[in-house]
Amino acid sequence: MPRRSWVGSLDMYRKVPVDLMEGTQRGSILSYVALGSMIFLFAMETRSFLTTKIVTDLQMDRSEDPRIRLNFNITMMDLKCDFAVVDVVSVLGTDQNVSAHVTKWQIDAGGVRQRYQGRNRNQKDIVLYDSAITETLEEMHADGEDAISLDETTLEYAKHNHDYVFVDFYAPWCSHCRDLAPTWEALAEVMDEAAEHNKEHLGQTYTELDYEKAEKVAFPVLVGKVDCVSHANLCNNVEFIRAYPTLRLFVDGKRWGGGDYMGHRTVADMADWLQHVETEHHELLGRSEGFKHLHHLHEVTKELVSKGEGSEGEKQWSDKILRQKKRLRNQWVDEDHPGCQISGHLLLDRAPGNFHIQARSKSHDLAAHMTNVSHVVHSLYIGDPIGQKRIQDGQANVPDSVASKITPMNGMVYPTYDLHEAYHHYLKVVSTNVDGLAIGKRKLKVYQIMENSQLAYYRNDIIPEAKFIFDLSPIAVSYRKESGHWYDYMTSIMAIVGGIFTVVGMVEASIHTVLTTTRSRRSSPYR
Repeated sequence: MPRRSWVGSLDMYRKVPVDLMEGTQRGSILSYVALGSMIFLFAMETRSFLTTKIVTDLQMDRSEDPRIRLNFNITMMDLKCDFAVVDVVSVLGTDQNVSAHVTKWQIDAGGVRQRYQGRNRNQKDIVLYDSAITETLEEMHADGEDAISLDETTLEYAKHNHDYVFVDFYAPWCSHCRDLAPTWEALAEVMDEAAEHNKEHLGQTYTELDYEKAEKVAFPVLVGKVDCVSHANLCNNVEFIRAYPTLRLFVDGKRWGGGDYMGHRTVADMADWLQHVETEHHELLGRSEGFKHLHHLHEVTKELVSKGEGSEGEKQWSDKILRQKKRLRNQWVDEDHPGCQISGHLLLDRAPGNFHIQARSKSHDLAAHMTNVSHVVHSLYIGDPIGQKRIQDGQANVPDSVASKITPMNGMVYPTYDLHEAYHHYLKVVSTNVDGLAIGKRKLKVYQIMENSQLAYYRNDIIPEAKFIFDLSPIAVSYRKESGHWYDYMTSIMAIVGGIFTVVGMVEASIHTVLTTTRSRRSSPYR
């Protein structure tokens, strides 16, 4: 019995008779306040429970991938695709002129992509000079100079008076130019003698094969040369020569649209190329029915004008015919396409290093002071392209700020306005793991980038380069989705109900006590 009385005495919910309870207007108002607060907090807590949260975790990067993938699309604004190379350097090794997974596109002066340059390939080794020519340049000049030295004025005169002008833009300090000089002189000699059907120097400065190749060139070709040290303005500002030697052909006064000569530097190979250009040029022009007639009229009037026998009307007629001929041509002019768009991806070692784009050639000496590596970064990010695309499209559980940190350089332009300078970009790479970002069982890896770009200055003899320096952070960031637990939700609801009831009750009790005390003092006879 005593035990039952103890059990029966435990009652946390004892009732007070209604007759002993007194209601007040103040208590009613506070009850509505408490009820409204409970409903509001209940709705907010329910919304929070039904909403998933993105939780950020930091931990050491334990990735076992030996390499990371860097995707890029960069336009070099003033660098020809022939000279643009991509090098990768890290503390584990160097990979020069990366050709795998890299493509190039020619870009015109307006930045518009024009034609496919091809997959980036290793620059091929070409024959730099004709080994069959044993005479020195001085010995070849003993009977006169066949390769005509030109300057800005005489070059324009030569282009106006010759259909084909083949010019070697060289620099005396260039080793490749010095090696080529005897071959170039021999080419000029054999072209002249083939045009006159004269074999005076056969077996001395050129071979029977060279002569046969030269004879196949149907129209005379003027072979000249320009010293770019003595005529710097012509080379740098008029012809925009960036590498020596540059072997450039002018057809009807304009640069040949197929580009500068980049083949083997032997007499036979260059004569073959000249024959090919002539054939292609005349096939191109011959597509118009009236071209042959125009060409004949132009040759006749040009001959009269050059001899001073033509009247003023004939000179105007000659200029008109020349303009008509030019309208019939549809050539690719390299002057309108100075840039190169380079895109693809690189596999980088998980170690500090850099990749850079610069001008380099196995068969040319580049003018370092004229190299311009101004560039536009259309796209640059590290990681899986599918993962990057999902994050950009909002299909991954990451904070909104992450998308911009994955591609912080997209759309940025880095022009240089002075010589001997280039932008260097410093990239701090943070490995990022996203819960649910996967294809099947393969997780898609992405990386956030903290970027800082600085303008670097170079010595006069160093070729500038657009450099991207990367370093991986040892800390990895993980994002995961987290939902609330039902027991946490129930606990919060009970805390809301009990807490508001208790706090409002304490406020009401305090107000009641203050008012009761005040009334007692006012009604006291000893006041």
